[in-house]
This record gives sequence, C-alpha cells and structure tokens, in this order.
Amino acid sequence: MSGSNFKDHFSGMAEAYAQARPEYPHALFDAIAAVVPATARVWEPGCGSGQATRGLAARFAHVHATEPSAQQLARHWAADRDDAKVALVVEPAERTALAGASVQLVAVAQALHWFDRARFFAECARVLTPGGVLAAWGYADFLAPEGMVEVVEEFRVRIDPYWPPERAQIDARYAGYDWPFPALPVPSMWLEMEWSLAHFLRYLSSMSAVARCAADTGVDPVAHYAPALAAAWGDPDEARTIQWPLFLHLRRKP
Repeated sequence: MSGSNFKDHFSGMAEAYAQARPEYPHALFDAIAAVVPATARVWEPGCGSGQATRGLAARFAHVHATEPSAQQLARHWAADRDDAKVALVVEPAERTALAGASVQLVAVAQALHWFDRARFFAECARVLTPGGVLAAWGYADFLAPEGMVEVVEEFRVRIDPYWPPERAQIDARYAGYDWPFPALPVPSMWLEMEWSLAHFLRYLSSMSAVARCAADTGVDPVAHYAPALAAAWGDPDEARTIQWPLFLHLRRKP
C-alpha cells in the first residue's frame, strides 16, 4: 500500500466486503484495552469498511481511520454517521498526516500483509508516543462446519491458485516479521459467527481469490459450488457456527 501504487484487491468488491465480513470479538479489544488506556488516540491504517473501527471507537477516545481505497472508505460503517470519535481519511499506511508522538495505539486489522512494512514500521515509530502500542491481528481460513468438509475443500482447491502471495503471511500468522518494538503477551482467541447459508455464501463471494478466479475462468466459483454447499448446509435459514483462528501481535514502543 505505497501511495497510489498500493495493491488494491478490494475496491471492486467493496460493497460485498462491507456486508459480508465477520465482526471481531470483544475478547480481542479487551486484550488491547488491557495494555492501552481508554483515553488513547488511535490510528487505524488499512481500515477498509470498518470491521474493526467500531470496536476501537467503543473503547478509546478517538480513532483516525485511514484507507487508500476511497471506494472502501465510502462504505465504512462511520461514513454516514456524525461521530466525533472517528475521522475517516484517504491515506496510505506508509504515510499519514498525523503529527509525531500523537497516538497511543496503532491498530491494524487483517491488513499488515499489504503494507510496505519497513516504511510502515518507521511511521509507527514516528506517530506513537513513548510507551505506545502497535496492535496487529488477522484471521486465517475458516474451519469447515460439520458435514461440509469435503465440499469446502473442493471449493478451496478451485480458488487456491488465485490467492495473492501475501495471503501466505496470514496463514503464517505474521511469523518472521522484523517487528520494530518488543512483544507483549497475547491470549489465544477465535473469531466466531452464527450465519445463515445466504450470509456464508456472501462471505465466500467477498474473497479476492473468488473474484480473480471468476475473471480468469469466466465461472463464478461460489455459484458453481452453491448447490453442493447448500445440500451440505441443510436448512438454509438455520444458523450454523463459522469459526476462524484469530491471532494478535502486541508490540510496545519503549
């Protein structure tokens, strides 16, 4: 995400992304709030359509939410709200207009793997106050619900070649990064949602690999596998539990 040359995989599906992505659990924000005061000013780069902004705004004094994609930001949950606690700004992660030593928390949700990390980490060092915290988290692929393992695996095989290479960093839980600050302990967590079949299919359609697969092959993989997924799901109106392994990195600036 370097200036105007950032890797934009989501503007074209901004509406689907905003409607279909899961919400983060209270436990995640509780873990961050345990090491950052409620009076903190927050920078949230790569905020997308705001899946994390709501939880951050509920716990901290102010959130400067930035996103290089104007299409994503237009669909942010706070875009049509008069909320003095949230400022939405079109900015890349590697360069913000925030003043030096002006925030106590930098929070990055499912986006750090898109950044030019060396430049972004330097910007974190600039804008964080001494003792400020960098929090970065993400979630790997979902666990297939009971009775759906086989068809979900077939779907995954179909779209796997179309994931951008940065996806591997999520699967590795950001292992091997040259982090700028010392680590703080973090709890083990899961992201969990109760969804209908329709919502689950919308979520699948919001994946960047699905759009790339459809563009390359001319066949929408979600539509192709929808009958088999529906048969394995059962009653389409019955909610089923979808789980994702959630990981969190907390780093405190000396």
